Amino acid sequence: MNGYSQPLINGNTQQQRQPDGVVPPPPQRQPQPQYLPQPLRPDRQPYGQPQRLDPRAPQPSQQFNRPLPNRAYGGGRPALNSDNFRSQSLATSSRPPVFQAAGSNNYSISPAHAFRQQPYMNHLARTTAQGRVVPDRPSDERTMSMSSYTRDSEYAQTMSGRVIPNRRRESGGGELSGDQPSPGGSGNAPSPISPIVKGRAPSQGSVGQSSIQSRSMSMASTLNSPSEQFDPIGQRPSVQKSNSQSTSNTTMIAQRRSPLVYPALLSRVADVFRERINLGEKEKDGLLYKNAFTGYEAVEVIAFIIKTTDRNLALLLGRSLDAQKFFHEVTYAHRLRDSPSEVYQFKETLLEETSDVNGQARLNIKPQPGLKREDSKSSLHDEKNDEQKLWINTVSKEVADSVGDKEKKRQEIISELMYTERDFVKDLEYLRDFWMKPLRSTNPATPSPIPEHRREKFVRTVFSNCQEVYAVNYRMAEALTRRQQENPIVRNIGDIFVYFVPNFTPFIKYGSNQLFGKYEFEKEKASNPAFTRFVDETERRVESRKLELNGYLTKPTTRLARYPLLLEGILKCTADDNPDKIDIPKAIAGIRDVLSRVNVESGKAENHFNLMQLNQQLKFRPGEYMDLKLTEETRQIVFKGALKKGPSDTGDIQAYLFDHAVLLVRVKMINKREDFKVYKKPIPLELLVITQMDEIIPKMGITKRPSSSMIPGAKSITTSTPKEQGFPITFKHLGRGGYELTLYCTTQIQRRKWMEHIEAQQRKVRERSNIYTKTILNEGFFTATIRVNCCVPIDGGRKLVLGTDFGVYVCDRKPKDASIKPKRVLDVKMVTQIDVLEQHQILLVLSDKQMYSYPTEALDPEESQAAPSKRGRKICHASFFKVGVCVGQHLVCCVKTSALSSTIKVYEPVDSMTKAKKKSGLAKMLAGGHDVLKPFKEFYIPTESNSIHFLRSKLCVGCARGFEVVSLETLETQSLLDQADTSLDFVARKENNNGIKPIHIERLASEFLLCYTDFSFFVNRNGWRARPDWKITWEGSPQAFAIFNPYILAFEPSFIEVRHMETGELVHILTAKNIRMLHSSTREILYAYEDEMGEDVIASLDFWGRPQSPRQ
Repeated sequence: MNGYSQPLINGNTQQQRQPDGVVPPPPQRQPQPQYLPQPLRPDRQPYGQPQRLDPRAPQPSQQFNRPLPNRAYGGGRPALNSDNFRSQSLATSSRPPVFQAAGSNNYSISPAHAFRQQPYMNHLARTTAQGRVVPDRPSDERTMSMSSYTRDSEYAQTMSGRVIPNRRRESGGGELSGDQPSPGGSGNAPSPISPIVKGRAPSQGSVGQSSIQSRSMSMASTLNSPSEQFDPIGQRPSVQKSNSQSTSNTTMIAQRRSPLVYPALLSRVADVFRERINLGEKEKDGLLYKNAFTGYEAVEVIAFIIKTTDRNLALLLGRSLDAQKFFHEVTYAHRLRDSPSEVYQFKETLLEETSDVNGQARLNIKPQPGLKREDSKSSLHDEKNDEQKLWINTVSKEVADSVGDKEKKRQEIISELMYTERDFVKDLEYLRDFWMKPLRSTNPATPSPIPEHRREKFVRTVFSNCQEVYAVNYRMAEALTRRQQENPIVRNIGDIFVYFVPNFTPFIKYGSNQLFGKYEFEKEKASNPAFTRFVDETERRVESRKLELNGYLTKPTTRLARYPLLLEGILKCTADDNPDKIDIPKAIAGIRDVLSRVNVESGKAENHFNLMQLNQQLKFRPGEYMDLKLTEETRQIVFKGALKKGPSDTGDIQAYLFDHAVLLVRVKMINKREDFKVYKKPIPLELLVITQMDEIIPKMGITKRPSSSMIPGAKSITTSTPKEQGFPITFKHLGRGGYELTLYCTTQIQRRKWMEHIEAQQRKVRERSNIYTKTILNEGFFTATIRVNCCVPIDGGRKLVLGTDFGVYVCDRKPKDASIKPKRVLDVKMVTQIDVLEQHQILLVLSDKQMYSYPTEALDPEESQAAPSKRGRKICHASFFKVGVCVGQHLVCCVKTSALSSTIKVYEPVDSMTKAKKKSGLAKMLAGGHDVLKPFKEFYIPTESNSIHFLRSKLCVGCARGFEVVSLETLETQSLLDQADTSLDFVARKENNNGIKPIHIERLASEFLLCYTDFSFFVNRNGWRARPDWKITWEGSPQAFAIFNPYILAFEPSFIEVRHMETGELVHILTAKNIRMLHSSTREILYAYEDEMGEDVIASLDFWGRPQSPRQ
C-alpha cells in the first residue's frame, strides 16, 4: 500500500488518510514558513497544499492501494509529513507506504517533532541549508516523487536546494511507473493547464526533453535539449558534467537551461544584455549609426539570456526594456521589432554623472497625507491629422477610378511624401515655438531658465542651424502643396526636388553639430534645476506628442535619409514619358551626395567629441604623463575594444587604436563615476610590434621575425590550442622604457580585427611619412658569420669598401650583373673602422684595436694577396679614429681609451704618397718605407672618451664629463657647456649619474646641436642654451647620429628614429633588427641590418626628391 488516496487533476486528494496507532504527544516545534525556501515562481504552481500525514490517524482502507513492490530499502527516509511547504508532482504514481503501524514490520517513522537528520548518519551525504539530505541518483529519469528513491539514486536539485529524485521503474516493465494509470484510476488525465508528454503531465520542477520544445523553461532543474548542441550565440555555455560522490561513479547533468538572470528583474536583464550584445556600425536609410545593433540581434540575445526558443516572448521582454528607455530606435519612430533592418542604440548620457557621495545614497522620502490629482501624461484624444489620409480618400471616386492600379500606388507615395514633408515642417516649428523662443525669452513673467550671459550660445549649440533647415523645407513644402492643389492627380514632382536639393547644405552643418548639441543639453539638464523643470513641462505638453527633445533633434537627418526611399518608390511607378523619369534620378543622386557628406562630417564630429571626452577623463600615473595630442583636428579613433589580462580573467582593459598610437586604459567605477586610468605607457604605432602579426596576417607585419627555431631569438609556435590558451595579442613597445604585454581577445574574429586595423594603420603611417627613398645595395652575401661593421664609398660613390670580421671587401654599388658578388681584397680580422684619404691615396683600417695604413692600390681585387700593397703599415693602438679638417688641413685623430683616461694622437698625412704616382716601380718600393702619417699633436684627457669631432680650429671630445673642447695650439681643455647656465642643469644631473653619453655634435650656422644618448638640444658658441623650448627626448638609446637637413636620424639596434630639426617632432621610425650605421654624407646615408634569415642587408636612404618639410 502506498498510503495515498486517488489524486485529482489539480493534485488534491479525495479523502484524508487516517492511520491507526497510539496518539503521540503534540509536536514540540512547528517549522515556520519564513525559515523554509520559498517557491521561485508562485504564479506557476497549479497544485494545492499537500496533505499532512498524521501517524495518529487510523490506516486507510485497501480499496485503491497497490501491493508493495518487491524492493529493498536501505535506512530511513526523510520525513514528508513535517513539511507543510513540500510540493507534489502531478505525475503522481503508486507509492510504497511511508510508515506502518508499530510492530507491523521493520519500517517505522519518527514523529513530526523529531530532529530530521537523526536517521541519516552518512557523513558523506550532502545537505541543504535547511538540513535536508541530498541523495545521489544513478540514472537520468526524473520525477517529483518524494517516496520512491534509494540512497544512491540520481537526482536533480532546484535553486532553493530541494531534491527532485527520479521515478523508479517497475520490475519487468520497460515503461516508467508514472506512465501507466494505477488500477484505482490514479493516472493523469489530460488537463488544459498541463501538457501531456508521454502520457503524463510533467511536474513544475522537472521537464523532460520533449516538453522543452513546446513551452518555456522551468526555473528549476531541466534536461538539456538538443537545441543546445548548436548555439547561435557564440558564448553560450556548453553541456558539462561533474563527478558525483557516490561509489557508482555516476554523473549528474548540470543545469544549463536555467536563465542567466531572473527575467522579472529588468535591471539584471539589462546588464547582461549590454554585456552580450555586439555593437557595431549599422546603416539605415543611407545614414551610418555607430555603436548600434539590429532588432533581430536584440531578440536573439534576450532569448539566450532567458533561455527560451519563443522569440515572441523575448520580443515582449525587449519591449519592456525599450519602454524603460534603455535603448531606442535610431529615428525614435517605433518600438523594438524583430527585424534585421531596424537599428537601435542605447540611450547613453554623454555627460558623466557627478556624485560626491562616497557610499550608499538614500532618498529622504516623507509620508504624504493622501492621494492627489495628477494630470495624465497621455491625451485621451490624439491629434487629428486630417492631412495624413490615403490619397484615395482625399479624391472623388471618379478621379480614383480614372487611373490604373500602378498610378494609384504612385499617387499614394506622392501623397505620403507631401504630408510627411508638412509634418516635418511642423516639427521644426514646434522646436522654434516651444523650445527656442522660451529659452531666449526676456519676459519677466516667463523668464528663460538659462542665464543671460550664455543663453544665446546654448541655443545655438543645442539647436544648431535647424532654422536654416526650416527655411529650405518650408519653401519646398509650400511648392509641393501648390503642386498638389493644382490637380488631384499629381503629374510630376521631380522638378521641385531638382530645384531645392542644391539648397540642402544646411543639413550637413546640422548633422555635424548634432552630437555637441546633445552633450550641451544633457550638461545643462544635469546642472540647472530650472532647466530640468522646463524640459519636463515642455515634454509633457500635448504638442510634444509624447516624444522627448532628442526625438525632434534627430528629425532633420532622418528626414533627409527618407527622401531617396520615397523618390525611388515614385520612380518605380512612373511611366516612361513622364518628366520624373529624368528629374527624380538627378534629385536622388544629389540627395545621396548630401547624405554622404553628412556621414563624413558627423563622423568627424563624433570622433572629435569622443577624443575630447577621453582626453578629459584620462589619468596618468605620477611622472608618466604623455601628451597624446588627442584634441588635434586630424586625430582619429580607428578602433577600440575590451581585452582581458588572462584567458579566464574577468577584468577588462579598454584598448584604443588611434591613427598614431595605441592606448591601454583600465576603467573603474569610483563613486558612481567611470575612472579612466592609463594601464601602460602609450605605444606609438612606429614603435609597436605585434608578435602574432605574421601568424594571423602573413607577410603583412611591420617587421619580419625569424621563422627558424635555430636562429637566436626565434620563438617556436606553441602547440596548445587557442581554446586552452585564449586568443593572445602581444604588444611589444620598442625603445627606451619599452615593455611587452600580452592581452587576450574573447574570439578569433576579434583578434583578427585588431591585427587588420593595426597593420592597416601602420601602413598608412609609413606612407604618410615616406620622406626618403630606400634602396637595397647588397643582400644575401654577408651571412651571420661575416658581419658588416663599417663601409666607405670610393670612386665617386660607384664602389663600396666594406669592413667585416673576416676582411675587407669591395663591391660595385650597382653591379651590371646580379651574379657579381663582393670580393675580399684584404685578409685582416675584426675590422671595425675604415676610411679612405683619396687625396693622399691612403687607406686606413682599424683591425683588432690596431690601426694600419695601406695604399689605395690594395683595394684592387685583381692584385694578389702577396703584393706589397697588401701589406699594411701599423700606425698605433687605438679604440677608434676620426678623419677630418681642422686648422685648415687634413688630420687623423687616434683615440686610445681606458676606464679612467684617454690618449689622443693627432696625425698629419704625408704628401709624398701623392707624388708616388709619377715615380717608377723602384722609387715606389723605396718610398714604401716612409711613414704615410706623421705625428702632429698628442694630448691626454683624464676620463673615458667615446667620440671626437672637428671644429674650425679646435677639437671637441665627447667623454664621460660631456663635450670637452681642446685647442690644438695650446692643448688647453675646457667644457663646451657653460656651468653658469642653470637651464643646463638637467645635463649635469644625468652626467653625474653616468646615465648618458655624448655621441655627436653638429654645427648649424651659429648654433651647435649636441646629441646624447638620451636627448638633444642646441647651444650657442658660448655654451649657453639656445632655443630654450626645443629639446628632443629620444625614444631609444641611439649609438650613432646622422644629419640630413632638415632631418636628424638616430640609430639604435632595433630602429631608426627620424625627427624634424626645426620642431623636434617625430617624423618616422624605421624598424629592423641589429641596425648599424655605416656612412653618412650630404647625398645619402648607408646602414646595415639583418633580414629574417639572419643575413646582412646593406641599404641606402636617399632624401633627395622627397618633400622636405612634412608636418604631423
